[in-house]
Amino acid sequence: MSPESTGQNEHFLRVFRREFRTWRGNRPFWAGLFTMMGGLPIAYFPYANMHLGNVTLAMSTTAGAGSLIIGVLLVTLGLTMWFHHIVRVFAGIATILLALVSIPVANIGGFVIGFLFALVGGALSVSWAPGEPEPAGPDTGMRDGAPEDVGTGTRERGPDLHKVAVVPQRQPEQDDTTIEADGGGHRAG
Repeated sequence: MSPESTGQNEHFLRVFRREFRTWRGNRPFWAGLFTMMGGLPIAYFPYANMHLGNVTLAMSTTAGAGSLIIGVLLVTLGLTMWFHHIVRVFAGIATILLALVSIPVANIGGFVIGFLFALVGGALSVSWAPGEPEPAGPDTGMRDGAPEDVGTGTRERGPDLHKVAVVPQRQPEQDDTTIEADGGGHRAG
């Protein structure tokens, strides 16, 4: 083992966590997760049976097939947001529409739980935008999007740390008594 080797001594969980964080950052992860969490109660509750002693309560309705279709579509849209994030706006709008349709069709949207999760997931998907990649390569003298030195200006930071203002330095005033570069033999007058 040499000190130049990288990654050989790292624990596999640390490597997996770093790779998952990178994967999660490149797609609307939370939007897909909320959408899938919204689809599960919408599809589950019409087929659930609750047992109270010897009494079995079944919440199945005539709209059970519609609830199952809406729930499966929401889970599919959540997976689409994860693995095909180019269509995130379409998936988000479709998620919002399915969440709204689930209110009259699927037991008040999975007893409002599935409706709210799907609505938040759709909104997150529509509003998500991919981040700008950081420039690779050597340092170009740029910091915070502004050049280090612009002409005779100096950098000052205001209360907003992300904005950089370039303030020009005061130039010395030239008057009639300035000595010229030829050694002072000529005066302006």
